[in-house]
Amino acid sequence: MAGVSVFTLLVTYGAAHAQAAATEETHGSLPHRPVRTGKRGPAARGALVARPAVPAPAEAISVVGSGSTRQMQSVSARDLAFIVPGVTPLKAVGNLPGIQFSTSDPLGIDLWSQSFYMHGFTSDQLGFTLDGIPLGGQGYESYNGVPVSRSISNENISRTDVSQGAGSLDTPATSNLGGTVRFYGNDPSDRMGGDVSQTFGSYAAFRTFVRFDSGLLNPSGTKFYVSYDRKAEDKWLGGDSQFQQMVNAKLVQPIGARTTFKTYFDWSWEAAASYIDNSLEELKKVGYGIDYYYPDYGAALNAANGIYPEQYRDLSDPKDAAYYRGIETSRYYLGGMSLDSRLTDFLESKTTFYGIGKRYDAWWTSPYVGSPSGAPLSAQDQAMGTQRIGFQTDLIYHIRHHTLDAGFWYENMTFDPAMEYYNEPNSPDAAPYDEIAHRGSPFLTHWAYGFNTNTYVFHLQDTYRVLPHLTVHGGFRSMVVDAQDHILYNDAGFTGSSQLPHGSLDAVAAALPQFSANWRFAPHNEFYFDISKNMQAYPQNGFNSASPWGAETVQDFVGLRKMLHPETDWVYEIGYRLNASYVMGLINLYHVDFSNRQQAVSVGPLAEAHALFENVGSVDMNGVDASVTVTPVRHLSLYNSISYNSSKFESNLTSGGIIYDLKGKQEPNYAKLMYKNSINYHRNGFSVHFDTMYMGKRYLSYINDTAVPSYWLENFGISYAFRHVAVAQNLKFDFSINNITDEKYITNMGSGGNPLSGDYNTLQVGAPRSFYGTVSAHF
Repeated sequence: MAGVSVFTLLVTYGAAHAQAAATEETHGSLPHRPVRTGKRGPAARGALVARPAVPAPAEAISVVGSGSTRQMQSVSARDLAFIVPGVTPLKAVGNLPGIQFSTSDPLGIDLWSQSFYMHGFTSDQLGFTLDGIPLGGQGYESYNGVPVSRSISNENISRTDVSQGAGSLDTPATSNLGGTVRFYGNDPSDRMGGDVSQTFGSYAAFRTFVRFDSGLLNPSGTKFYVSYDRKAEDKWLGGDSQFQQMVNAKLVQPIGARTTFKTYFDWSWEAAASYIDNSLEELKKVGYGIDYYYPDYGAALNAANGIYPEQYRDLSDPKDAAYYRGIETSRYYLGGMSLDSRLTDFLESKTTFYGIGKRYDAWWTSPYVGSPSGAPLSAQDQAMGTQRIGFQTDLIYHIRHHTLDAGFWYENMTFDPAMEYYNEPNSPDAAPYDEIAHRGSPFLTHWAYGFNTNTYVFHLQDTYRVLPHLTVHGGFRSMVVDAQDHILYNDAGFTGSSQLPHGSLDAVAAALPQFSANWRFAPHNEFYFDISKNMQAYPQNGFNSASPWGAETVQDFVGLRKMLHPETDWVYEIGYRLNASYVMGLINLYHVDFSNRQQAVSVGPLAEAHALFENVGSVDMNGVDASVTVTPVRHLSLYNSISYNSSKFESNLTSGGIIYDLKGKQEPNYAKLMYKNSINYHRNGFSVHFDTMYMGKRYLSYINDTAVPSYWLENFGISYAFRHVAVAQNLKFDFSINNITDEKYITNMGSGGNPLSGDYNTLQVGAPRSFYGTVSAHF
């Protein structure tokens, strides 16, 4: 997909002005002062209105993280504007060094076909937040996750702070082993207005976005916005389609001069058909054109009866090569309110309450379970419902050169996964089960679980400005995660046990320390280092899923409780930054000692995959990120980055009585080497960019006997903005080409797990060349 580096901000303003309004620890405040409002309210009569104090960063950091004591970078709203509208904001974050974002779906609606890695850690091992609300895992079927693409439209994001290696202690997450990604939504405008955007593209892509800002409604400063986002596209392979719609709303109410109340609500609904997973054998023998049989139900019936299309007959497992349909349907609700207050000249408080709900259905048409109709297949639904409520509160105290921050986060979550089956007709001319309408009742339930989890996290930290150019930061967080489950339904004929494992697993850490420093030893030059310990709570899921709760018997679960320990790691970082007028650079070296690495080893056919949960022991990780942005002349910037990661297992693994030679092998799915560059030019409303990405070889199996090849991708974009056209303040036209050379490549991998050795259906083919055009207006 077309996109540019986060450093395109330099194109417009120059490197000297590229300071992002980002925070490391959200404490400190700007001096309270009155500001003149817009045309509505008292300002229309020449009055001045006192505005509340605005939280500001303890360290002002630029797009390469200048001032931060850790490797921390910022993605601005301008950077999001350069990718195709409606594409998941993770795409823009993926332009940073050390981050690997992959997707088969051009607009990023389908979660199954996308993945996000940062320094080798998956999205479920990172911390994600939106306006301080924990989003949880970003992957497909994440038990606690609300993907950011389901939470907020790109146009409503003001910035994204990315902390690689070690996340901020005050981030409400129990999974940030490898860093944090924090999204911040913009506030309603003081001026009444709005935005309209319409995108057209290849494969019937159609995306509409509208937003209305109320402006200041009264002298106290009340204001709100509401937006609607609708996008749809046909799959570029196969005969299905994808659809999503989303509503965002936010209200801001100042209370006096020192307090601000905010409340927000987000809702989304999706029906996203996925792309089928491929194996190396299938790609070699059949090619890159394999997908579901949909809408040919007769072909799916024949395959379930052992009558396969000619191109599949030579495969070792033709039944597992293709199914009738795979689609996800989901609904997400996210609401919250926050109260930020300056209690005294030295003391601030920040409190956020939130509630999250989701219903998620992952559908497959399984040829391994027949229907009562006599059909040899059925509509399989891995259904899940999640409800989360919680709050986080912080007290921030300024004393001399210290900024002290103490905070507490609590959350209660209920999670109910189940595996259900629905009747399919036994005639090629009959209408198959409608997964989107979903009005039937299951004829079979294999299992159903209920989980309840309470999370308690406390943090204490101090940022000490020892000297004008030397800052030291230290603190710790304490974590208790108490997770319990009970069995809602058990099909003993399927599970092979009259009693499924159940009970509780607790993840406890008395103190997870963090220590870091920043030394600006010369103008525009600085060193930083960071040392931190992190822990991830046990993930949760149902039977045959990748979690410790997936033990097949009570005895297995008892054994797991004795043997398993939460994943932990020590992260060490040291780096150098240059932030000069015409050049910005970053070199970051990191080392990670990863203990109790827990991996999902998948076996069996894709629709009925059995995930063995294995503790693969310790992992030794070493890596380097480097980037440089040069602005040789005004309006032109040249960006290059390279990242290298060596992540090796430190012991062999015994599984099923077989010893696997795992020691010294590279972790699968994440590229050892990545290179990214972009050329960007912007002047007088005209903008053009060209970017390139190289993705190195990635291993498929744990013992590295199978791998996918490297590839190059090139994208191009051009735009022009007219000012003051009729009633529009800004009228903009965008055009972009993705995958200019029409490269055939494997993008996402590991969506269905990875094998210990050999081949497996878990590879996604990348999208071919595609075109997109957008017309947008700001009023």
